[in-house]
Amino acid sequence: MDTGPDDLSGGGLFGDRLYDAMDKRDPVAGSLLIAAPDMPDPNFRRAIIYMIEHDHSGSLGVVITRRSETDVEEILPAWSELCAPPSVFHIGGPVKPDTGIALVVLSAGVDGHRFSGLQQIEGRVHVVDLDSDPDLLREHIDGVRVFVGYTGWAPGQLQDELDRGDWYVAPSLPSDLLAPARVDVWGAVLRRQEMPLPLYATYLQDGDLN
Repeated sequence: MDTGPDDLSGGGLFGDRLYDAMDKRDPVAGSLLIAAPDMPDPNFRRAIIYMIEHDHSGSLGVVITRRSETDVEEILPAWSELCAPPSVFHIGGPVKPDTGIALVVLSAGVDGHRFSGLQQIEGRVHVVDLDSDPDLLREHIDGVRVFVGYTGWAPGQLQDELDRGDWYVAPSLPSDLLAPARVDVWGAVLRRQEMPLPLYATYLQDGDLN
C-alpha cells in the first residue's frame, strides 16, 4: 500500500487469527477491503476501501469511511446538490491528496452508456468525470461521492497485505458508498459477512476500551 514515506502496515494479532482462518476472495473492481480489527496503520483503522481498479499493473481504491470537514459546495458547487448527505469531500487515501475522484451510483434500471463522462466499475457504480455536466445526471442517480486522494498498491503489494491478514475482501453494495454519517460502515459491512466476523463489528479502535 502506498501511504507515503512511513508505511506502517503489517500483520497483527487479529489478522493472524481472524482473517487468515476465513475463506478468501480475490479482489476485483467493485469489491470492498475490510481493515482487520487490529490494523496497525492508523490511516486505515476501521477503514473500508472500495476497489476501483485491480489488475497486473497494480490496484487503486478509495477509503469510503473517512470524511473531511470541507463541503463540496465550496469547491464544486455544481456537484454539491447531487452528493449524498453529508455533502463533504471524503478522504480517499494518502496518495495525491489534491486529486479528486467522484463515484456515482446510478438509479436502478438506468443505462450508464447513455451518458458521456462515465466509466463503469461494477453494476450501478461508475467513475464520473467532474468536468462533465452534472445536470445531465440529476434525474438518473441515487447519489454522488467525491473523494480527495486515493489508496494505491504496486503490483503484488495488495496480495502481500491480504496474505498477512490486513484486509478481508467482500462484495459491495451501492448503498455502502452513499451511507449517511450516522452509519458505522465498517461495522455494518462486517455484520453481513459470515461468522465470526459479525462478532467484531463493535470492536473499537482502542481495544482497551472495548
